[in-house]
Amino acid sequence: MTKPLTIAVPKGRILKDLIPLVRRAGLDSTPLEENDRRLVRPTADGAFRYVFLKPDDVPTYVEYGAADLGVSGRDTLLERRHDLYTPLDLGIGRCRLVVAGPEDTEVPDLPRVATKYPRIAGDHFASKGVVAEIIPVHGSVELAPLVGLSHLIVDIVETGSTLRENRLEVLETVTEVSTQLIANRASYKLRSDVIRPLVERLRAATAGAGR
Repeated sequence: MTKPLTIAVPKGRILKDLIPLVRRAGLDSTPLEENDRRLVRPTADGAFRYVFLKPDDVPTYVEYGAADLGVSGRDTLLERRHDLYTPLDLGIGRCRLVVAGPEDTEVPDLPRVATKYPRIAGDHFASKGVVAEIIPVHGSVELAPLVGLSHLIVDIVETGSTLRENRLEVLETVTEVSTQLIANRASYKLRSDVIRPLVERLRAATAGAGR
């Protein structure tokens, strides 16, 4: 019996965007839609099994071979720098990683920067020749400049409403972010007969969504 292909998917908002894409690709999305607490859910035909994880954990499971494929944000991949193959941009979860700060405030030459993405932020400011003190935080990044923890933040922005509500403004875009299909390097070679057709079906579904 052929071993099912294991696909790691993130819990939360991206999962909701992923379901229509999986449907358009002609794949069984039923396990993705079931409202229960099972963390491993096979498809009815046994061809695939979905593993449900926190978004930050998806690349780890794929890199170490616990999952053959996964769905992960480009921001997580850039920050964590796992050894993975990225065969397809799924075109969902689009947003920006930006530098933001208080409105009408002069930024010092040696700024303190609060962020959930210390490696990306450090590389960004270094590339501009700016010596910045990077302060890792894990939640409510927008709060940091309001209470004096930092001068700037580097964070994900979708609509910008949270920034505006806290009187912060985007100063520059670090990079565009979207959701990627990722693959374990060994699996992509050894199970290419299964994985590559799946990638092409998802590619066609992604292209169709943009029409």
